[in-house]
Amino acid sequence: MINTHYQTLPDNYLFAAIARKVREFEAGHPGQPVIRMGIGDVTRPLAPAVVEAMREAAAEMGCAETFRGYDDAQGYPFLKEAVAAHYARLGAAAAPDEILISDGAKSDAGNLLDIFSPDCVALIPDPVYPVYVDTNRMDGRAVRFMDATPDNGFLPMPDASAQADIIYLCSPNNPTGAAYNRDQLAAWVAYARERGAVILFDAAYEAFAGEAGIPRSIYEIEGARECAIEVGSLSKMAGFTGVRCGWTLVPPELVRDGVSLRQMWLRRQNTKFNGVSYITQRGAAAALSPEGLAQCRENIDYYRENARLIAGTMDALGIAYTGGRNSPYIWLECPGGDSWAFFDRLLERAQVVGTPGAGFGQNGEGFFRLSSFGTHENTRKAMRRFRELGAGG
Repeated sequence: MINTHYQTLPDNYLFAAIARKVREFEAGHPGQPVIRMGIGDVTRPLAPAVVEAMREAAAEMGCAETFRGYDDAQGYPFLKEAVAAHYARLGAAAAPDEILISDGAKSDAGNLLDIFSPDCVALIPDPVYPVYVDTNRMDGRAVRFMDATPDNGFLPMPDASAQADIIYLCSPNNPTGAAYNRDQLAAWVAYARERGAVILFDAAYEAFAGEAGIPRSIYEIEGARECAIEVGSLSKMAGFTGVRCGWTLVPPELVRDGVSLRQMWLRRQNTKFNGVSYITQRGAAAALSPEGLAQCRENIDYYRENARLIAGTMDALGIAYTGGRNSPYIWLECPGGDSWAFFDRLLERAQVVGTPGAGFGQNGEGFFRLSSFGTHENTRKAMRRFRELGAGG
């Protein structure tokens, strides 16, 4: 009667397990405030342009003449056009009707699997964002892993001997902070086209990709429109973690077994999803306006400064790491090697919370993720505590 594939999942979702440990520590140590650098939640307020647009939209919803009820699952044209304009600025062509608005990248990363057969094989990096693995296992789909290690800069490349139907790429990467350059992504596109595979490209952190040669969309690569679906999000770009809005782009060129994947995704969304609220979509469009983008950039630069502070501390302590330059995450080698043991030591001795690498997969053991999404004050305080512990933790 039940879906037995759920029995193959870990007992707890990674971040739920971390939250439980923190609650237990706080209950036993009153008066010792904890600095959270684990979950990738933002702390800066929404941009003024976004707030004003949402206020105006809320007022519209209070008048009979401008009230709106159900929208279709595709999203309002004004937001789809704003997203298409964003892609144009990146040098990646996208038409508004190729874009479907959603409540965020996490939902779409899992829901997209509805349009693929359970018999498909998924190729997923290790370490990786747990949602990719867990949602495939919920369907009973076979999962093969590609090793992301210090030897390849945590950027695994195609293996000619591996066959897969669905390929997961996230760049800049969560959790490692590593980012593919143009040539590397071109190799993946060529690999997918040759084998008829589909790349699911998670671009949730593209706003942090500041270095030359690091694409912010896979559609900057020639041929990607024939083999890739891209998931975008305003969670980190515009601070929408508590507002919820993103999109998925499925080009019409993407056809498998004679069927348009865009039409399948649209059919899935029309059946199972009622769309994102009008108020949220007005705020999202404002975030993608020139004024909104400039204001959001101020927040991104704020987090970049936190990443610089964290990286500087790792440098001072001689701890190897990736990330920080094109990513809000610092992925560091654990002093002592055991990532959950390091989590416990850091919590108990410094009252700082990070994310154990083991929670991201087998290759994550021995590593630890710190987020730059806190305040300057808390980041500085956490790094002082880190230095007091020393490289040995």
